[in-house]
Amino acid sequence: MNEASSYQRLREHLTYLKLDTAAENLSPELDRATKEKLSATEVLERLLELEVEATQARRQRGRLRWARYPVHKTLADFDFDFQPNLDRKVLAELSTLRFVEDHRNVILLGPPGVGKTHLAIALGVAATEAGYRTYFTSASDLAQTLQAAHLEGLAQLKLRTYTQPSLLVIDELGYLPLDQASANWIFQVVSRRYDRGSVILTSNRGFSDWGQVFADQVVAGAIVDRLLHDATVLNIRGHSYRMRAHQEPTTRKGGPAVVR
Repeated sequence: MNEASSYQRLREHLTYLKLDTAAENLSPELDRATKEKLSATEVLERLLELEVEATQARRQRGRLRWARYPVHKTLADFDFDFQPNLDRKVLAELSTLRFVEDHRNVILLGPPGVGKTHLAIALGVAATEAGYRTYFTSASDLAQTLQAAHLEGLAQLKLRTYTQPSLLVIDELGYLPLDQASANWIFQVVSRRYDRGSVILTSNRGFSDWGQVFADQVVAGAIVDRLLHDATVLNIRGHSYRMRAHQEPTTRKGGPAVVR
């Protein structure tokens, strides 16, 4: 068998085994091996390394799609100078993602526009990129989805969406009042995740106001009790990024600045 046919057969084998990245890089890697006098083992190692990297990237994209983050945010994007009272040491510790491994929760409190959702998404994205399974939802969407599933007899199945991920991000608790059924669903999710998985939760209301949010002091107390056990609480008291966007002049055609 000549070299050309041997090469073709090797490429066909890689393609058949669905090692598409290795197949696509076979020719340039063989050329590099000739120039650098690499061994067959070194060529094979490099091809498999490229395949592993491609598989990891593909799985990461799949985890991010499944997590349903509305936007892609990172801690590097966060303007810490605009929120000087935010404890950077605490954020640095959270960025290690040990809280996910330890099943600890993170509660981000503060008025609208101070960056709670940005930080929640950034930590969630970081966990996803590190290989953890995560999921993002607003508090109202969580309650409405589970209530709709309940009416269809599928509540127990749908609950897995919120209980199985290593990290669940619940955004915007307190912006809308929750009825008894909604409060019950959030309680069930928090209870089932208790000591088994991490929750990042953002709220514009202090804990003392949660009785009004849930319209039930007993349920509110039970939820707070479970969330606060071994949790990190960040109370962000600063200026609104959105208000700054309206107040600051822009260099683009005189329009309002865009905040992301």
